[in-house]
Amino acid sequence: MLSFKVLYESLMEERSMKKKQLKIEDFSPSLFWDVDKTTLDFEKNAIHVVEKALSRGSWQDFKTALNYYGRGRMTELIQKIRYLDERTTQFVSVYFQIPLTELRCYTWSRSNPSHWDY
Repeated sequence: MLSFKVLYESLMEERSMKKKQLKIEDFSPSLFWDVDKTTLDFEKNAIHVVEKALSRGSWQDFKTALNYYGRGRMTELIQKIRYLDERTTQFVSVYFQIPLTELRCYTWSRSNPSHWDY
């Protein structure tokens, strides 16, 4: 009879082996035009990758980032993003069920008013 610890360890090992290695080719070719594609590290630059996928990427780019980072990590990363446009800010607030006041991009945009739009 297997103990819970052995079962848990085998499940975690299986999960880690199943985790897909993310490649730059998994995203739209135009998404990371301004980045050296050979040196992009998806763990070190996670906020940048998520910000690009949300603000400039397609729905498939968003789903690719979500599948790689997971919902919990994506929520943490989104809360740290400094700028997102209004539409994207509203989308992530609803999709990830994050109050607007907990999003850095929302509070930052409110504290830095722009010029009037005539």
